[in-house]
Amino acid sequence: MSNNYRILVVDDLVDNLFLLQTILEDEGYSVDTALDGTMALHKIQYSPPDLVLLDIMMPGLTGYDVTRQVRQKAIAELPIVLLTAHDEYSHLPYWEVGANSLLRKPIDFDQLLNTVKTHLPSLVAS
Repeated sequence: MSNNYRILVVDDLVDNLFLLQTILEDEGYSVDTALDGTMALHKIQYSPPDLVLLDIMMPGLTGYDVTRQVRQKAIAELPIVLLTAHDEYSHLPYWEVGANSLLRKPIDFDQLLNTVKTHLPSLVAS
């Protein structure tokens, strides 16, 4: 159950956005997308999502840049999960830029859904 959570997916490749959006919407999440870091920052500022899935390698602002800017604006509670297909980016641990988690591409869908559930608070008492 998604509890109507809103997820912002940020990637400069339309195919990646479409795939992640489809998977998450099939699980009942509301999904918004952004093709670059500047658009992502605008959407986070004006309509904050419950979770951000953020590609590291993008032209202009990288996922690292976006994460740092979000954290500088004191939005510490917004969960950010970085996405990468590049092993060389693992030399800078995701937590050093303020991200909550990292997923490698190609995305394992079970791992993606488990990570999303981990970072979204449950509205149902267990």
